Amino acid sequence: MTLFQLLIVAVIQGVTEFLPVSSSGHLILLPALTGGPDQGLAIDVAVHVGTLLAVILYFRADVRIAVGGIGRLVRGRVDTPGALLALCLIVATIPAVIVGFAIKVTGLDEAMRSVAVIGWTMLIFGLVLFWADKTGNTKRVAESWTLKHAIYMGLAQCLALIPGTSRSGITITAARQLGYGRESAAKLSMLMSIPVITASGALLSLDVLEQANWALARDAGIAAAFAFVAALGALVLMMRLLRSISFTPYVIYRVIFGIGLLIWAYT
Repeated sequence: MTLFQLLIVAVIQGVTEFLPVSSSGHLILLPALTGGPDQGLAIDVAVHVGTLLAVILYFRADVRIAVGGIGRLVRGRVDTPGALLALCLIVATIPAVIVGFAIKVTGLDEAMRSVAVIGWTMLIFGLVLFWADKTGNTKRVAESWTLKHAIYMGLAQCLALIPGTSRSGITITAARQLGYGRESAAKLSMLMSIPVITASGALLSLDVLEQANWALARDAGIAAAFAFVAALGALVLMMRLLRSISFTPYVIYRVIFGIGLLIWAYT
């Protein structure tokens, strides 16, 4: 891929990763809309890794707390906020790892990369987000996250393996349904992305090493760096906006985009 193509892919990923509009869906649609080559799963995951680094930097205080709690968790103790946060993140990640591995082995990941699938998921899960955001209360905060809620959000996260669903969108939907405020819901969603993206990035890295495709690895590194910069800026902006607006603007975008994709797919 050219440097310009890598930049476009990275910016799209960086801007859309933290918005509940499905970054993976946009990346899949990019070649279909532009007529260019599909950037492939390797570049898709690379730009996700770039956004991962942005999340870690932005939420570095929470990441430090979770990492600090791993030692106590290993010793079988869940008696500190850090140990509980680490346990919740691990438990919330397990369902997506299992389902994601099954999808990869069966080849369903490629089968679902279609305009029609993305159109339907954009529309349906956008409306579900609207419902959850309007009916869920805002009493709970991220610091009160429980193991039970982590399991629920982890199961919801599995739906994000369907392109167009949006990982952040479905986990924010689940958090809002559970009564977490908008900022807290977004924060939990972003923290949940760390182990999931780490696992998928590690899996793809093994594939790249086995293929000894160093040109692809170079392109992936460049794309990840671009995505990191774009994602950090988008993350700062979104968290500030959530203090004054709801998720309705994102829902409107999803509905309009989804309907447009369905019209295109079926005509």
